[in-house]
Amino acid sequence: MYTEELIAYLESFLTERRQQNNHRVLSERTRHFTVAIEDVYQLHNTSAVMRSCDVFGVQDVHVIEERNVRKIDREIAMGAQKWVDIYRYHSTKACVSSLKEKGYQIVATSPHGSNCVTLVDFDISKPAVFFFGKEDTGLSDYVLDQSDVQLKIPMFGFTESLNISVCAAIILQHVTQELRKSTTNWRLTPQEVLEKRYDWVCKVLKSHERIIKRYHDQKESDDA
Repeated sequence: MYTEELIAYLESFLTERRQQNNHRVLSERTRHFTVAIEDVYQLHNTSAVMRSCDVFGVQDVHVIEERNVRKIDREIAMGAQKWVDIYRYHSTKACVSSLKEKGYQIVATSPHGSNCVTLVDFDISKPAVFFFGKEDTGLSDYVLDQSDVQLKIPMFGFTESLNISVCAAIILQHVTQELRKSTTNWRLTPQEVLEKRYDWVCKVLKSHERIIKRYHDQKESDDA
């Protein structure tokens, strides 16, 4: 089990710049918003959405793979899969149910629909999961039926839709920017920060298991 003392010991093996970078990024991380990707079949789209989540400080990504089971495109994700937490589901129903239990409102992104809320009018005060669907057919009827809000990006050209990775980037940039200007308590809890500090330092230090063993051996020697 990790402790703050152990984490600080592990972090002492990182450069000062790396330590500062980890702490800076963690101070901007949020679970107030999250993203769910429903059965997207073009691998680079899933990877690009993960990259946008990392860029805009969204910690969790939920990937539904009912039909299209793929590995993350590491080149396009640019290492983002190391820094965000990825949750995989084999059914849309399981994903929706899990996120509702966690208190998230279900936000279905859609370019159509007469009852859609536009991005500028979206209420950022409530925890929300933004669902993005297949490239050709969009979200399933189940997500649309279960959604608390349907959200669209205003468009004024001949093209009626955006690539899902572009759509995700536009939405996340807007809502996280608004969130940071608000009084909403959006940051990770101290315990969540501690958890990610441990997770990230272990991902950076290839020899972390040996260093942890050395730490515990030293503790036992000091206590003897």
